[in-house]
Amino acid sequence: MKLTSEILETAIEELSKLPGTGKKSAQRIALHLVKKNLSDVQRLSDAMIALKTKIKHCSRCFTLTDTEICPICKSEKRNNGQLCIVEEPQDVLMIERTHTFKGRYHVLGGSISPMDNIGPDQLRIKELIQRVNTKDEHISEVILALNPDSEGEATSFYLNKLLSPFELNITRIAYGVPMGTHLEYIDEATISRALANRSHF
Repeated sequence: MKLTSEILETAIEELSKLPGTGKKSAQRIALHLVKKNLSDVQRLSDAMIALKTKIKHCSRCFTLTDTEICPICKSEKRNNGQLCIVEEPQDVLMIERTHTFKGRYHVLGGSISPMDNIGPDQLRIKELIQRVNTKDEHISEVILALNPDSEGEATSFYLNKLLSPFELNITRIAYGVPMGTHLEYIDEATISRALANRSHF
């Protein structure tokens, strides 16, 4: 069914293509934007265009930034010795929100997935080895913080084997039962991993 306006319909159609946004949510957003001042909508529009034209990968850690080297890599307050390996830039954002990690990052750009024809050469593993091999960052610990799925596990094992000849403390984030969840709703693999990674009270 056609809406009252083709422009509104087009806006809803485009907004519904965003992740996690269905037709109803897209319609709510579009109608909200119609009510806003032109200057507010213009700022949103400018921000979206800037995302496409000015955001790039940090030349050192490969997270998203609008400068050559991101603020995390530039910061003198960060711990040079710790390097946290993640799959995607959004993982950096999630870890940073915890305010607990004070080291630096390396974004692989995915994980090893033979089904999707993604091997080690498609990831930023060579760049990781270069960072570990150079004395500039004084890396003493590598933390593997990859997704707890089969691809993340395969990538973690591969990296562990690749990095083992270096004088590094190789650790990985613990996986376990999420806070606020009842055991009856947790799958066997998660419970098994939680038991294996148990710590002292």
